[in-house]
Amino acid sequence: MDNKRVTSLEVAKLAGVSQSAVSRVFTPGASSSKKTNELVRKAALKLGYRPNVLARSLITGKSRMIGLVVAYLDNYFYPEALELLSSALQKKGYHVLIFMSGNKEGDIAEAVDEILDYQVDGIIAASVSMSSNLAKRCNSAGVPVVLFNRTQDDDRLSAVTSDNFLGGQKVARFLLKGGHKRIGYIAGWEGASTQRDREQGFKEELAKNGHELYAREVGNFNSDEARQAARNMFTRQDFPDAVFVANDAMAIAVIDVIRFELGLKVPQQVSVVGYDDVPISSWPAYDLTTVRQPANRMVAETVSILIESIENKSNEPSRIKLDGPLIIRGSAKISDN
Repeated sequence: MDNKRVTSLEVAKLAGVSQSAVSRVFTPGASSSKKTNELVRKAALKLGYRPNVLARSLITGKSRMIGLVVAYLDNYFYPEALELLSSALQKKGYHVLIFMSGNKEGDIAEAVDEILDYQVDGIIAASVSMSSNLAKRCNSAGVPVVLFNRTQDDDRLSAVTSDNFLGGQKVARFLLKGGHKRIGYIAGWEGASTQRDREQGFKEELAKNGHELYAREVGNFNSDEARQAARNMFTRQDFPDAVFVANDAMAIAVIDVIRFELGLKVPQQVSVVGYDDVPISSWPAYDLTTVRQPANRMVAETVSILIESIENKSNEPSRIKLDGPLIIRGSAKISDN
């Protein structure tokens, strides 16, 4: 069996064009005529030719690869977001390498080291935070970083999120308008800016209207821990009449415990509100009232910032917060007014 690799020169000869014309056809962003494109691709298909992306990166200094690091995928929001990010980057001529990481600084540092070894052109950090040292190393390597659905106090890093503080305020106003008096909160991982901002907006709006949290538990953005948090909160005799849960994945777990373990009715006895508006939230079984994260807009802004940084060497960091609507469904009582 002949395993000899087909070269671009062979494709050029068969197509009747120059070798540089073949290179342009297979280089994202390069221009070539429709006729040349058709001739080259037809010849490449006949010969079984595939361009050597790694070899090209050695010549151009650009890998056309983006490293995407995530801490976990059990939050239903992230698989959808990663698919949108991958699709948007591919349309720009970039390929995505996904790296999994824990939330601990050592785990993230290890993932970033591995990403940099691949000579990526940029990094998107989704659901993870980066230390100042890591940010400095990426900056020194000339690799721009954009945080997706996270922010942190480092002016060198660009970040795109929904307006989590405003989202928390919207939930508080909605529950108060619905006449709820005993309002609880189940927090996510407390090291996350998303968790911090959602809770802060929620509590400040409650306080503005003369209320405070009636009960609080921590679910760490983990379904099992959220179930235990719900047990702790709703087995007390004077359980809350409403609960804001820091994301939909936890809210769905909380609803299951309230209904099927504890025998309480949603929303008649307990109103439940989540955050994200993942697809399962609209299922009739949950019908979850939630704040929608504008995923498409978040992805578009993230990709725009990253590509600008890579291709135009822009070093100006961007911090973008996008408003997301409160989606009212059947898991929470609404005001009669």
